[in-house]
Amino acid sequence: MPDATSNSAPAPKPRRSTIFAAGFLLLALALVVIYTSPNAFLSPLALVVVAAIGLAALLLQLRLRKDIGAPVRAPLGLNVLGLIFAVAAIFADVLRLSAGLLQVAALGAVVCFAISGIVVLHALRKPRQ
Repeated sequence: MPDATSNSAPAPKPRRSTIFAAGFLLLALALVVIYTSPNAFLSPLALVVVAAIGLAALLLQLRLRKDIGAPVRAPLGLNVLGLIFAVAAIFADVLRLSAGLLQVAALGAVVCFAISGIVVLHALRKPRQ
C-alpha cells in the first residue's frame, strides 16, 4: 500500500510579489477613498479612476501569475481607447466643457476597461487542455 503522503500535492510556494502588488493596489484604492470627499464620488471621474485601478490590478495579476498555461493578452486597442476616453473626461472636467461630454467620455472609459477586464477574466477561466 503506497504511502498517503507521497500522493499529496506539494505545498504551494508563497507568492510574495503578488501579495505586495495586491497590497499596493489596495493602498492606492484606499488613498483614493480616504482623501476624496463624499461629494466627489458623484463625479464621473471617480468612476474612471476606480475602473482604471481595477483594470491595473487585473493586468498586474496577469503579469505576476506564473501558473497560467497559455499566454493571455489584454486587448490593447480597447485599453488604448479607454485611456483616450479617460483623458478626454479629465480634459472635459478641467476645461469645464459640457457635462454631457464629460459623462460620455467617462462612460466610454469605464465600458472599455470593463470589457477588457471581462475578456481577460474569460481567458483566465478557460479550461486548460
